[in-house]
Amino acid sequence: MRITILQGAFLPVPAIRGGAIEKAWQVLGEAFVKAGHEVTHISRLCDGLPEQESIEGVRHLRIPGADATKYSYLLKLREISYVLRARRILPEADILVTHAFWAPLFFPAEKFGKIYVHVGRYPKGQLRLYKKASCLQTPSEFVSVAAAKELKDGSERVRTIPYPLPFSLPESGFPRLEDRPKRVLYAGRIHPEKGVLNLVGAWKKLPESFRNEWGLRIIGPWRQDQGGGGSSFFEQLKKEVDSSIEFLEPIFSEKELMEEYKKARIFVYPSIASKGETFGLAVLEAMSCGCVPLVSSLPCFDDFIRPGENGYRFDERSNFPEDTLKKCLQSLLSDSSDSGVGQNAFETAKDYRVDGVAARFIADFEALLGRKNSSCPPKNILGSVG
Repeated sequence: MRITILQGAFLPVPAIRGGAIEKAWQVLGEAFVKAGHEVTHISRLCDGLPEQESIEGVRHLRIPGADATKYSYLLKLREISYVLRARRILPEADILVTHAFWAPLFFPAEKFGKIYVHVGRYPKGQLRLYKKASCLQTPSEFVSVAAAKELKDGSERVRTIPYPLPFSLPESGFPRLEDRPKRVLYAGRIHPEKGVLNLVGAWKKLPESFRNEWGLRIIGPWRQDQGGGGSSFFEQLKKEVDSSIEFLEPIFSEKELMEEYKKARIFVYPSIASKGETFGLAVLEAMSCGCVPLVSSLPCFDDFIRPGENGYRFDERSNFPEDTLKKCLQSLLSDSSDSGVGQNAFETAKDYRVDGVAARFIADFEALLGRKNSSCPPKNILGSVG
């Protein structure tokens, strides 16, 4: 097959500025090439990246984009010119994968391949406009249900296929929890919707004996153009910290990020974005390194977190979320040597290796094209496809 992947206007590929969607589709494109397909990947031109290059057999084309902003209407306006530039260079293809907002509206239904929309954000009414799209693919069942509700023509076009792990699982496993520093880690965007302020507040409410023995490390982008909450929010957070809390600048190298996961016992992801969180790739990455995950009760985590077995959850909707999170943290810090949960987390992460996830996408592409050798069609919210 000839597959084109069109990213949005705001982040480059490779994901040198971060971005779960960008990381996922880069490794998926490379997996498609390994499976014998031809892939063109179009993304933002910035940060000294060349206009054209080949990476792992994927042809990369880059065009000028724009910086992100916290205002959603400005995001939409800034993306228009990017999508129109992309249309001028799109090659003929069988499948066109995109999460750019305007692409399913501006592009012909078949000229550049069947339009395969990646719904990487909670839908807000736009999906009913995507009548030319052959498929609407979401990373979690929660988002699939929301997508189906927006469509008047039913849910037969909706697919659920998760994000893949953007790196290979270590052959040697991972360090034992008891051999790691007594460290709790958060890695992700430093933004109010991620619940980081609740995390810092909960941490400060822990007994001093715990904070003297343990450390909390927070890693991620805070700048607005990288998806963070901006300088004022970051300064607000820093005023709340004590000596047991440290902030690190964002880490976009997968190798370096894996090292951080391997040096933590507990990974906490306290997101409060009930209609902003669609999967939680950072949680899965930490699980792949044997961290014990503690996440909020958002439904996007239902697909891979089984409380008490491979992770833990707390209710961020309570009247006092800091106290609820503090109680869960204190319980985990009191008994952090239970490697069984970490081992189960690692085993869960194996199901998200890139080759397996890529095979599900390829099967879906083949089904859309009417090819008979679709051997493992993915599940949509009504059952099997194909």
